Order: sequence, then structure tokens, then C-alpha cells
Amino acid sequence: MPVNLMATDPSQLFAVAGMRIGVAEAGVRKAGRKDVTVFLLDEGASVGGVFTQNRFCAAPVQVCRQHLRGGQPIGALVVNTGNANAGTGQAGLDHARQTCAALGAQLRLPAEAVLPFSTGVIMEPLPVERIVAALPAAIADAQPAHWARAAEAIMTTDTVPKAFSARATIGGAPVTVTGISKGAGMIRPNMATMLGFMGTDARIAPTLVNRLAAELAEASFNRVTVDGDTSTNDSFVVVATQKAGNAPIDSLDSPDGQALKALMLGVARQLAQAIVRDGEGATKFITIAVEGGKTVEECRKAAYAIAHSPLVKTAFFASDPNLGRILAAVGYAGIADLDQTGIDLYLDDVHVARRGGRHPGYREADGQRVMRQAEITVRVLLGRGTASDTVWTCDLSHEYVRINADYRS
Repeated sequence: MPVNLMATDPSQLFAVAGMRIGVAEAGVRKAGRKDVTVFLLDEGASVGGVFTQNRFCAAPVQVCRQHLRGGQPIGALVVNTGNANAGTGQAGLDHARQTCAALGAQLRLPAEAVLPFSTGVIMEPLPVERIVAALPAAIADAQPAHWARAAEAIMTTDTVPKAFSARATIGGAPVTVTGISKGAGMIRPNMATMLGFMGTDARIAPTLVNRLAAELAEASFNRVTVDGDTSTNDSFVVVATQKAGNAPIDSLDSPDGQALKALMLGVARQLAQAIVRDGEGATKFITIAVEGGKTVEECRKAAYAIAHSPLVKTAFFASDPNLGRILAAVGYAGIADLDQTGIDLYLDDVHVARRGGRHPGYREADGQRVMRQAEITVRVLLGRGTASDTVWTCDLSHEYVRINADYRS
């Protein structure tokens, strides 16, 4: 079960003017499940995206990058689950392009105006003929209010569909943001998440949308980890339909630009944290806050060292306050001149270590009390400066092993 996470009521998700979403069953991997999604964009929409830094990136990632670089206005997105179309060589590229061409033909768009996305099992041929056959049904299903259906259709090992919305008045007019994401395992995004899509009706200079996507990902999806594995298919796309009545935003540094970014970042962080809460086999949601560093980078190194340690993660699963494991992880995080005598460690409100050693007032019963909670904050003070950073992660359970051992069966 996910940690304090429930599916969002579809009635709480706002339609984004200028976007329609349709879902169909193609039988990509399993019969009888929604597994193909199309996003249809009105003319004039602006699209930006960031993608995995895994050098063994999937065919759809390669095609998306090419189409975005080509400068052709993007009119549609197509997503399949059940098959990642990764590790599939030239045939995989051909299949991704064939999918774009098929959807483009039905929408009277060039293939280069379509972005493809895939998620699922790696190194298996994409059943492109099934996806193409399902496209007319997906198009016919397209409605502005179908965000919840799309969130369900892009799931793989997720147990809960992930979707959130927000609204605010910006530039004198109401602005809407809605986003969905999927991911539960193979999560240590090095750009974004396994798949994430966010739409806004805000009027914003098209040249800013790609930068906006990158900055949103850096402050949300790039701060979560389940198991330390960076997916071959990570993709995060932002669509600005330009349909709202706000004064046009021509700078992200302007008051309106900052307001829009804050609104969208709130949704992005909800989506990113939902992935951790739904991490494969997760029973604990853990915030790791590292403060007092010389640089944000070294704080992030320490936070991820803790978050990726199997010993730390299994201790949290067992509710065992074996907290020296956290200090050990900080020590091997790669901060060359770290002085251990400057480090303090807190577990929620419990002061565990002071100046690198056990706090005289620490009692294991206090540590156990916190470790039994479903949500826990680990706070590390490096004592080196004023920089800080935060990462969100989960524990590592027996269920994680079972899910991944059985994933292809």
C-alpha cells in the first residue's frame, strides 16, 4: 500500500483549455487494460521537455529530442505503457517514428509534430501494430477532462494513479495547472521522472517553456529516489496552451513568471513525492534534509548517500534505529574535507548525534518511536556553511524484491 497517498478525485482535476486527452486499450502487454494515451493540443501550444541522462536511452526519448530540436510546432503526444521500446536498436526507432506518423496522419499533422513516449519492459520489441490500431479509439475518446483516465493508463507497477491540479490568479487572470506522473520503481531521476506530463493554459513566451520544464524538474523530480536506478525512458513534458487571459509572461524572473513557476512547482512536487509514497513495497516516506553545507551540491551528495544506502533503507523498514548507518553514509558521500566533529543528526525532533558522536541525551526508545512512524524526517547538519538541500525517499522492503523478481511474469 502507498504511504499516505490516495488517488485524486477526478472531479478535483481541472481541465486545461487547449488540451484534450484520450485513452484506449491496445493490448500492448496485457489484454483488457488502458495502455495507450493521446494528448491532442490546439494550434499555438508551446511544448518543452527534459529527458533521461541514461546513455542507454529508449527509442522514444531519442525521437522526442529530435522532434523538439526540429522546431516543428508540437500538436500531439502519444504514450504507451507495457513496453519501454528501449534496447531495441534501429527497429525501435522505426517503431517510434511509425507511431508518430500514424497519429499524425489521423490528425493531419506531420510526424515531426508528434512526440512519442513508452514505459514498461526493456529490450522487448514494441508491438507497434497494436498501438496504431488503437489510435482511432484514443482520438475518439479525447476530452479535456480526461486527466484521471490518463493517469491510470500510464501506470506500470504503480498502485495509485498520480494526478494533481492547482489554480491561481496570475497577470490579472485565472491560470490552471494540471499534471500526471507515473513511477514506482527504477526511480532515481536524473532529469525528471519515469513519465510526467504537465499542462497549463498560461500565456508564456514559447522560448521559456523548455527552461521552465528543466527548472521544475530540477526542484522536484530530481529530488526523489526509490532505488537509485535512472530509467532509460525518463521524460517530463510541459505544455503551455496560451489560452488563459493573463498578461503574457516574457521572463521567468518577473513577478508573474515567478508566480507561475511556484504554482507549477507545487504540482510537480506533489507528483514527485507521490512516486516515492508509491515506491515499490514502500512502507515509510522519508524526508532527508541536509543543512549547513558549503554548497548545495555537497548537501545533495550527502542526502542521496543516505537515501541510496540499502543498510539505511532496510533499517527504516524494520523500524530499527541503527542510526550510525546514516552517519556512515554521510562520511562516504564524497565530501573530501568533511570534519565529522562538526556533524549533528536529528530524527524528527530527536537529537541523535552531536558533533559527530552520540548525543548524551539520546535514548533508543526515542529513536524507535520515530522510526515506527509512516513519515519521518532525517535532518543532518554539516556545520560547514549555509547551503542546504532536501531529497525524498522511501524504505526498502521484502515487497520491493518480490515485485521486481516477478515483474516480467
